[in-house]
Amino acid sequence: MHEQFVERDGVSLYVRVDGATEADSPTIVFANSLGTDTSLWDLVVPRLPTELRIVRYDKRGHGRSSVPAAPYSMGALIADAEAVCDALSVRDSVFIGLSVGGMIAQGLAVKRLDLMRAVVLSNTGAKIGTKQLWDDRIATVLSKGLEPLADSVMPRWFGRDFLNTPAMEPWKALFLSTPPQGYAGVCAAIAGTDFFATTASLRLPALGIAGSEDGATPPDLVRETIDLIPGSRFALIPRAGHLPCVEAPEAYARQVINFLQEIGHV
Repeated sequence: MHEQFVERDGVSLYVRVDGATEADSPTIVFANSLGTDTSLWDLVVPRLPTELRIVRYDKRGHGRSSVPAAPYSMGALIADAEAVCDALSVRDSVFIGLSVGGMIAQGLAVKRLDLMRAVVLSNTGAKIGTKQLWDDRIATVLSKGLEPLADSVMPRWFGRDFLNTPAMEPWKALFLSTPPQGYAGVCAAIAGTDFFATTASLRLPALGIAGSEDGATPPDLVRETIDLIPGSRFALIPRAGHLPCVEAPEAYARQVINFLQEIGHV
């Protein structure tokens, strides 16, 4: 495992690399959801082929990355991902983004197709929620912190089998530990994003993954988004919510591995 920080525009971005170390190794890049950090993928990474170079990073405002004042733009989040990829000489990767990470993946694919040969859009949409929903959430977080949101967010994140079990508690704690400025900043980026037209212009191998009990980005939204890309494939993980990589890591890894094999990445 290798750790480093990538600097861009006054922001320090935490990056972790597992698996192969050579820049010419087949590479996958993970982008996390709102209110999580690189640990989102801890249960999936050990299940992936050992020949892969696996790159993870914390968005600005999250994890070990810098926390600039809100709001953030989606353009800034995409440029951060671009800077991480360039710093590690990433080319022709498979970029896997979950929730807002999937929005970053869509935008980065339009901007820098040289960085990726395929994309996995997990539990995401070309547009997520409404501006009013995000504005209300921003106002709450900046005035009261994340605590008032936790009891409504967890049922959106997790399916019935996982919710209210001891396994859920660390994820609730991680959510609550997110800096309010970072959380609100990314909320603002999501609020201002509608990628329907740009994602429909993409021409690359694409897999959409949804959880059948996802209350944040329901399966129909994920399917609608992935269907914008000709030749794409959709996979549903049963009895999982918004974070199937946490609830069903074996099933999630299998979907990813099958896709990597289909496109000849492993």
